[in-house]
Amino acid sequence: MRKLTKIEDLRMMADIIREDSIVSLSAAKSGHSAGPLGMADIFTAFYFNILKHNPEKPNWPDRDRLILSNGHICPVLYATMANAGYFPKKELLTLRKLGTRLQGHPHRVALPGLETTSGPLGSGLSQAAGMAYGFKLDKKKNLVWCLCSDGEQDEGNHWEAVLFAAKHKLNNLVAVTDRNYIQIDGNTEQVMPLDPLDQKYRAFNWNVQTINGNDMQEILKVLTAARMNKNKPLMVIANTMPGKGVSYMEGDYRWHGSPPGTITTERTPAKEKQTAIALEQLHQKEAKERGNWYLYHKKLRPLHS
Repeated sequence: MRKLTKIEDLRMMADIIREDSIVSLSAAKSGHSAGPLGMADIFTAFYFNILKHNPEKPNWPDRDRLILSNGHICPVLYATMANAGYFPKKELLTLRKLGTRLQGHPHRVALPGLETTSGPLGSGLSQAAGMAYGFKLDKKKNLVWCLCSDGEQDEGNHWEAVLFAAKHKLNNLVAVTDRNYIQIDGNTEQVMPLDPLDQKYRAFNWNVQTINGNDMQEILKVLTAARMNKNKPLMVIANTMPGKGVSYMEGDYRWHGSPPGTITTERTPAKEKQTAIALEQLHQKEAKERGNWYLYHKKLRPLHS
């Protein structure tokens, strides 16, 4: 896997990953759209710049550990891993199908490079904190990164992990919250208010950073600096746009758990046109970032090209 350092290359890769996510979701005819599109920039930054990992040696002992707590956004995890070289891209077309390795929530032993099985919301931070604590006890320098949703922070288990990590001063643990303000029943602040989220974590003795989770430059700056985090665990609150890049999905909670072609709202085109329009909009956005021959290599073009 080649590290990408140019902002325009990372932005283009994020949109390729968005396109591949839409293709896999459309083939599956089920799954979650809004979160994967919103988090594509952060996943791209991790796998193509930030993470210490090796797709050819997925069990390399010195690797970072990346834990996906909100496993329902796995279409973007799978699309990113495929583009990074963990498995063939054509396998993305098997998402959620019988016998697939790409289940609706990641299964740890199904794919190389998956660190945990996720599904029950609120559990990922506990798993990540346990790993980070283990590395501390063994005096190892591995970093543990945990990606979680805002909606799952309605769960008590999540806050038990917050307390545990603070008690043990797990500065080798960095969590990233996808702060997109939606969950399956509506806006998070109507379902179960979370704000002021940053103040809550500071009160629980965490370091806190707030970023624009769709600004690649800002993402890289904060996540790179996170390697030098001191004294406390770090929570990065990433404000993202759910459905990013697809005009009829952006900001609409109804796409939290639905793929293109399955629902109709006052903003959507006809169901049979939704996939094509989404891909067209994303491809136009990706085209603006072209320039590095490496990214336009056949293996790294969008799955549908």
